[in-house]
Amino acid sequence: MQRVPAHRILTLSLLAPLSLLTLGTGAHAQTAAKLTPVKLATISPLSGSISNLGTQVRNGAQLAVNEYRAQFRTLGFDLSLVAFDDQADPATGTAAARKIAADRQVLAVVGALNSGVTIPASAALSTSHVAVVNSGSTANQVTDRGLKNVSRIVPRDDAQGPAGAAFLAGTLKARRVYVLNDKTAYGEGLAGEVEKTLKARGVKVLANEGTEEKSDFSGVIAKIKLQRPDAIYFGGVYNQVGVFLSQLRGAGVTVPVVGGDGLDSPELARVAGTGATNVYYTTVSAPLSALPAARAFAGSYRKAFGSDPQGFAAFAYDAARVALQGVLNAAKGNGGKVPSRTQVESAVRAGTYPGLLSGSVKFNAVGDRQSAKLYVMKLTGGKLSLSTSVNVQPARR
Repeated sequence: MQRVPAHRILTLSLLAPLSLLTLGTGAHAQTAAKLTPVKLATISPLSGSISNLGTQVRNGAQLAVNEYRAQFRTLGFDLSLVAFDDQADPATGTAAARKIAADRQVLAVVGALNSGVTIPASAALSTSHVAVVNSGSTANQVTDRGLKNVSRIVPRDDAQGPAGAAFLAGTLKARRVYVLNDKTAYGEGLAGEVEKTLKARGVKVLANEGTEEKSDFSGVIAKIKLQRPDAIYFGGVYNQVGVFLSQLRGAGVTVPVVGGDGLDSPELARVAGTGATNVYYTTVSAPLSALPAARAFAGSYRKAFGSDPQGFAAFAYDAARVALQGVLNAAKGNGGKVPSRTQVESAVRAGTYPGLLSGSVKFNAVGDRQSAKLYVMKLTGGKLSLSTSVNVQPARR
């Protein structure tokens, strides 16, 4: 995703207090002073190697806050966004969650992006009943823990993994597959589901190898060349997989490489260079071209941030709308007063949310979206296109 570096983007929520100072004196200033502060928070990587994805999450949520601000003002609430940088690190994300829990004005959270951060951060928020609406974490454990405060609008690994495996076995006709993972909760989860589904379909899984390597894949590639797979599956993120692709193609291995939504970034083609060909990935975050309602959103995004949005921004926007509507529903049930976190937690889980960019959302008992889509993207010659889409449902309805 091409964007202005995160450190140069002024989070609009930081401007909110300044705007109050410029309202002037008299009735306007008095009205502003009487508003009760209410906050939505985001947790995402705003620095580090995947900061472009995390910035998309923050910006998408900010647009939703901008749109909902007027509705909150009619109830006497001053709505703002506060964004936390988790650096894609579980400890940093958990520390951010503790800060959020201590700020009683924060009633809901969008985030985190990485499953490995979402799992401990949402657990840290659960005892304070801060509602979490997740827009990008697919690990089964995110919702399998049964936390009442956690819901998500994207499919699980046990939907995404089988979809990737079905694409390998069905569309690509692969009979021998070499599976890699990045040793994170996200990558291992995807790779495990792919391995299980491939074996059930009679496909030989040559390996399911974990690697934290970031720069020299010569050893892994040597093993792959000896095994001569029909295809490779890599459960990982674009910055690592891009380097792997560059070196893999440089070593003369041309078989298809398939991955999950961790590859969903324009940066993949840049990092992979000439290796960005015959690559496929499943993504929970639709290309905007696949979302008919996204045109107005894309225009608003470009106007606000000076760059084009990607799927992660659109789904963060949807997640924020779910969270904010949940807060409004809880406030209405509380006589128009600021609701408690427990009331918001319950309202978010129980709500029905039509008219989102990604369609209608309703959650099951553990917080998974009852019906969603997965998209299979194709990268050839550095050019990205939509290959197909698949309707998926969680195991528990």
